[in-house]
Amino acid sequence: MRVFVNGEPRELPEGASVAEVVASVTAAGTGVAAALNDEVVRRSAWEATPLRDADRLEVLTAVQGG
Repeated sequence: MRVFVNGEPRELPEGASVAEVVASVTAAGTGVAAALNDEVVRRSAWEATPLRDADRLEVLTAVQGG
């Protein structure tokens, strides 16, 4: 299936979860948020939230600095 991650198309296996994709995008353990089709997904739901063809997932990482 094709999913858009941070605006870029990716081919993923059927049933891939938000957690799997977040782990492939960033190794950060904290300061990470995910939004699926413009809706924030709670971290506690990442494992149980499957992605579907044409979904849009945004993975955001907090960055500190000035």
